[in-house]
Amino acid sequence: MTPASPLVVSMGDACGIGPETIAGLWRREAPRDALVVGDVDVMRRAVQCLGGALEVVPVSSPLAWADAARRGLPVWAPEGLPADLAAVPQGRVDARAGAAAAHCIEAAVALVQSGHARALVTAPIHKEALHAAGSPYPGHTEMLQALAGGVPVRMMLANEELRTVLVTIHCSLREAIERITRQQVLETVRITGAALARMGVPAPRIAVAGLNPHAGEGGLFGDEEIHHIAPAIADARAEGWNATGPYAPDTVFMRARRGEFDVVVAMTHDHGLIPVKYLGVEQGVNVTLGLPFVRTSPDHGTAFDIAGRGVADPSSLAAAMAMARRLAA
Repeated sequence: MTPASPLVVSMGDACGIGPETIAGLWRREAPRDALVVGDVDVMRRAVQCLGGALEVVPVSSPLAWADAARRGLPVWAPEGLPADLAAVPQGRVDARAGAAAAHCIEAAVALVQSGHARALVTAPIHKEALHAAGSPYPGHTEMLQALAGGVPVRMMLANEELRTVLVTIHCSLREAIERITRQQVLETVRITGAALARMGVPAPRIAVAGLNPHAGEGGLFGDEEIHHIAPAIADARAEGWNATGPYAPDTVFMRARRGEFDVVVAMTHDHGLIPVKYLGVEQGVNVTLGLPFVRTSPDHGTAFDIAGRGVADPSSLAAAMAMARRLAA
């Protein structure tokens, strides 16, 4: 990797708003330090839905991105993308779009791993489309984990007011409860503490949320806190991490937002993500912790209901790119 290495932005699902947010961001900010990995015609369709006035510049090799970035929106199409992808109707699940999204992610990761890019920013994919394409992964996080060799990873969602990291992510709530073990919680605290330290937060104050109402109320409303979460916190403290809890999930995020903690470790997907998203998806950023490279993404999905209408807001993508630049610096 060199200082001139670009950020790489994977296109996301061609049927969703990912391409539109990319085109919208380039129209608004014209970044000169990034390369889009995607389908050229899909990106041209996105530009047209925003009214044109932006040149999509095909890049024959990802190493020749800089000149294209000075001229407009640079797009490198890796070999093997489905044909006529721009003809796929927007706003619906399509296996071709899922296959293309997965292929672009794999190609973008290869650029980062080879040192030809300094960080990865991923536009939204659709999990049903990914499944329809035959992908074994339920989402970005699991795919990136596999591409990185199976290293332990965690999802962090962050904005200027709140950070939250998840112990469990894409599974049913029943399965998530079964996955909450002393070891899983401890590993989450370790990954969280190490990542925040690298982000410039010395000795991060890690609040660990409980799973049950009132953090179990001493076992009255569930015993996961007693048997798994509290012992994991004790283990983490013995290792030197500034972890405390378990705290009642309905108040700990408010306390973190007021500055009492640097980050909240939450047990399940919705426990952790609802508070951050409620503050506004426009500035939220998803960061995958534990990977050997930087990966960020916007805080929203494919938004099929507005795809193709030219109204998608690129603010979260802009925040994700800004975060990637900071983390890769």
